[in-house]
Amino acid sequence: MAWIYALIGVGVGILVGFMGVGGGVILIPALVYGMHMQQHIAQGTSLFLQLPPLGVGALLMYWKRGKVDWVAGGICALGILLGGYFGSEFAIGLSSKALSEWFGVFLIVAAVLLWRKSNPRPAAAKAAE
Repeated sequence: MAWIYALIGVGVGILVGFMGVGGGVILIPALVYGMHMQQHIAQGTSLFLQLPPLGVGALLMYWKRGKVDWVAGGICALGILLGGYFGSEFAIGLSSKALSEWFGVFLIVAAVLLWRKSNPRPAAAKAAE
């Protein structure tokens, strides 16, 4: 079983470095559907992985290329610290089913927003509005 978790970890790490996605977008579905974890446990496990070891390798590569905004990252990190505390407080109070549903809605909204951004409308269509 440990080797499966190792493979999941490597796969998530590759996607984190390649696409910049949070590991939870890939990791949580892998743990819930692939490893049959409860939603709360999968999310807690994902939070554990977001400690410094998760992004250090990818961060170093981006930093070497001058692709890191340290001020924006620091401010966002403080926001994540506070928001993570209060968001976790809310999530813990939900049933596993409700939490899974909220997570699914989040993924759908994120996918639609990213898809729309990657397919911009021509300027003529925008001007007609």
